[in-house]
Amino acid sequence: MRIALFVALLAFALPVAAAPATLRVDLQHAGDATSERFALDRVVVEPLPWAGNPDRPIDASGRGAHRFDVVDEASGRVLYSRGYSTVFGEWRTTGEARALQRSFQESLRFPMPAKPVVLKVYSRDAANRFVEAWSLRVDPASPDIERAARPAPAAPIAIRRTGDPAHKVDLLILGDGYAANELGKFEADARRFADHLFTVSPFRERAADFNVWALTVPVPQSGVSRPSTGTYRAGATGLRYDIFGSERYALTLDNRAFRELAQYAPYDVVEIVFNGATYGGGGIFGQFSTVAADNDWSNYVFVHEFGHHFAGLADEYYTSPVAYAPASGPRVEPWEPNVTADSAHPKWATSHVPLPTPWPKAEFEAYERDVQARRAKLRAERRPEAEMSALFREEQAHVEAMLARSPYRRATGAFEGANYEATGYYRPQMQCLMFTRADAFCDVCRAAIGSVIDLYTAAAPRR
Repeated sequence: MRIALFVALLAFALPVAAAPATLRVDLQHAGDATSERFALDRVVVEPLPWAGNPDRPIDASGRGAHRFDVVDEASGRVLYSRGYSTVFGEWRTTGEARALQRSFQESLRFPMPAKPVVLKVYSRDAANRFVEAWSLRVDPASPDIERAARPAPAAPIAIRRTGDPAHKVDLLILGDGYAANELGKFEADARRFADHLFTVSPFRERAADFNVWALTVPVPQSGVSRPSTGTYRAGATGLRYDIFGSERYALTLDNRAFRELAQYAPYDVVEIVFNGATYGGGGIFGQFSTVAADNDWSNYVFVHEFGHHFAGLADEYYTSPVAYAPASGPRVEPWEPNVTADSAHPKWATSHVPLPTPWPKAEFEAYERDVQARRAKLRAERRPEAEMSALFREEQAHVEAMLARSPYRRATGAFEGANYEATGYYRPQMQCLMFTRADAFCDVCRAAIGSVIDLYTAAAPRR
């Protein structure tokens, strides 16, 4: 049965004959706050053909804390490249990284080359420029490459199928925390989130550019781990709450577990939907994003975190507690498309408004101090999740009314307060889904998302 399932899975990854195999390089990324190093774990041929866009192999967006190039060894020509960020990169900005060295798992995926290549990994330096950090020779004929095809543990569900994966964004929704009697709930959750995503611009206008797949395997006990409450569960992807000490931050640190499941469906991007009611989620550019399925704010969290993962959007909020240490020294221009350190010359086109652009910042911050104190009290007392949701609704209504009074409510300018910092960083518009729990992206974020959709779907650019 499983073998037949696997053969059927290969059949829908069209066109099988034309697409190369998918090669995955699994790495260990280690270091601390001031150092990093890479080490090879293994090289794997995944069971499905490459589902990426053959016409747009080069990523020229400049996004990501890292970039990797696949370089033809003989000619030196770059065959494939992608920008990305990492869990290690986030961890090294925490206080723990100042006193401890850790390693994290990562994977780099690309179409199987015909001849030997050099895989080059780049990291950002202090000025946010890419510099080469590691390289690896990869010979596609090497006997050390793992090629054994294991039976598929489950069949993916086609939530939305609009065409050939090669020219679509293939979004894979993985499930975690669903017991055997909850698989129907997982499918319903996946369909709900996909439906909501395509109500939000620019995904709404570009819905025909997406395939959506859903895949999970049942877990022994419903739910996921939440160490801060003494809750531990065996998961399908290793996802848990309390990452880096933040009660709402939910990621998997078990890269192998999630990759070994994801490889049985075509995918460019991955969202892990987990069976939980406590507000939470997370997103890493080019890796994955996550959301708790049953929270009142799950639709918002799904889209917000997907913005991080899919388009490399920065958080524009700065009053909520995060695990990351404040930046020290002069502000360096961020690589993310929706924040800037240069209020006089932002990276986006502005309206005819003052730069920096006035907004009710002091009033907003005074109100948010009270909200965050109430939020911390609710968590400390382990109050029902409904009380936290009610606080969030109150907060959003108050902030929307406050910002609506500003004459620059709809303008594009440079509004101070972004990237977890009250000063020194600026966002393009006063309100955005990346700033508060609003229901729409700002114009700059919409354009940034659209350019990534083009990378996965558009034909080769004319020369």
